[in-house]
Amino acid sequence: MDFDTLVHQPTRLQIFAYLYRHDEAAFSEIVDELDLTEGNLASHMNKLAEADCVDVEKQFVDDSPQTTYRLTDHGRETFEDHVGQLEALIESLDE
Repeated sequence: MDFDTLVHQPTRLQIFAYLYRHDEAAFSEIVDELDLTEGNLASHMNKLAEADCVDVEKQFVDDSPQTTYRLTDHGRETFEDHVGQLEALIESLDE
C-alpha cells in the first residue's frame, strides 16, 4: 500500500484533519490548536498550497493581517482517499 506522503506526513495529516473538521481556520488558530511553530505551519501550508490542497485568503481584520486556510475540493478528496487507504489497511488486518 503506497500512502500519499503529502498527506501521510504527521503534521500535514493533522492539518488536513483539522481543516476537514472545521472547514476553515485562521493561521493563528491552527498554530494554537495543533501546537505548531509559525515557521513550521507556514512551511507545511506552502506545500499544501503548491499541491492545490488549500486555498489561502489574506485580509485585514481590525487593521491586522489575517491569513485563513480552507481545503480545496482536491484537498478534501486527497484527505478522504488517504482515510480510505487507512481504513482498508485496518480491514486487511482483520482477515
